Amino acid sequence: MAKVQDRSKRKLSGSRYVALKKKKQYELGRQPTLTKVGETKSKKIRTMSGRRKEILLTGDLLNLYNPKTKKYSKEKINTVIENQANRHYVRRNILTKGSIVETSQGKAKLTSRPGQEGTLNAVLIE
Repeated sequence: MAKVQDRSKRKLSGSRYVALKKKKQYELGRQPTLTKVGETKSKKIRTMSGRRKEILLTGDLLNLYNPKTKKYSKEKINTVIENQANRHYVRRNILTKGSIVETSQGKAKLTSRPGQEGTLNAVLIE
């Protein structure tokens, strides 16, 4: 069944909205990518108007920004420590924006959206 990113069919009270229109192609979404920790693999997909988007399926290296030294370095991800998107993502090592990962430098917070952008960028946290 097609995923639609549109208004819910139900009101807050639980009653149904009257259907005024059908599903439109520009409202369609796709299943979430759920990027995992592992050897880097990406995939190019077609988006609307024929554009291409690179999504990250698995990744183990990230671009780490250190705010104290104001320098970037490439670091390896050991494991996911915390993920506010879903608590079960920690056990499955799934990377999303805002998840906190363990690196050789310390804890880092992801600032990119790996399932949408195809990169892993993070900021070192103390």
